[in-house]
Amino acid sequence: MINNVLINTLQFKSKILASRWKDLIRKSPHLRFYNKLNDDLLINIDGPIYQQLAKALDRGIDRSVVGDFFVRIGKDGQKKQFPLSEMVYSIKLDQEMLLEYIETEFILDNPLTMYQTLSILPKVADFFLLGIFYLIKGYNEQTYLTMNLKESVSEELLRKCFTDDFFFKKDE
Repeated sequence: MINNVLINTLQFKSKILASRWKDLIRKSPHLRFYNKLNDDLLINIDGPIYQQLAKALDRGIDRSVVGDFFVRIGKDGQKKQFPLSEMVYSIKLDQEMLLEYIETEFILDNPLTMYQTLSILPKVADFFLLGIFYLIKGYNEQTYLTMNLKESVSEELLRKCFTDDFFFKKDE
């Protein structure tokens, strides 16, 4: 039951959740780049994450679907010159805000509701941790491509610096 309520909240209140996240962004001294962006842009950047989480909770966390979603975020962030550290920290704030939202907004008045809530928390944490992993992969892949194609850095030097295995999927 609580799972369905959370899924509906993530789907239909993603802008409200993104606005709460934006407020955390504004309070953070670690997010200088993000704090230069206007409120509407921040909310539009963050809203799709909650909708993706809703799908993951509804259908189960599929590594390839979650991975593809966050790889695209990482690639796009690199193209727009977002600092990687700030992107990772912003995802950490997403998780922090959502866990706090679950703890405060859901009425935990009986053992069943508490048990259901406790069973969701690891899934939420898994989603965000997996998201950070794939965001970094996407960001590094785009950095590799940019350095190779636009900056003419040698393949040999790039292979020394980027030991990660990339997806190299075509962007849609």
